[in-house]
Amino acid sequence: MIEKPMNQMLGALRYGATQQTRSLREQEADVFRRVNFALKAALNGDPIERARAVADNRRLWLAIESAMLHPANQLPEALRASIVSLGRTVQREMATGEPDLPFLINMNDQMILGLSGDPD
Repeated sequence: MIEKPMNQMLGALRYGATQQTRSLREQEADVFRRVNFALKAALNGDPIERARAVADNRRLWLAIESAMLHPANQLPEALRASIVSLGRTVQREMATGEPDLPFLINMNDQMILGLSGDPD
């Protein structure tokens, strides 16, 4: 009985150690990848799956906008403004009756590329 909880605890510790070796940018790109996976699945999914994927994408972009507007954010002001502008475009698209999922996927792909690229 003790073996299963111990294995779960060790697994969690190993996962945490793995995450610490990856850059914050790569972890952020993974969040976009997970949201995009759901959006791609929703292309041929039912209305509930589509609504759930769009809602997850909305939460992601609201969090991104909040981070960009936070006074402690150290990214260059012009970059932050560009990301906020992009995020608001994505939010407007999601507010339509039938959001264009390929457009949303493409915008997320652009963020993944930016986060996965060389930071220098």
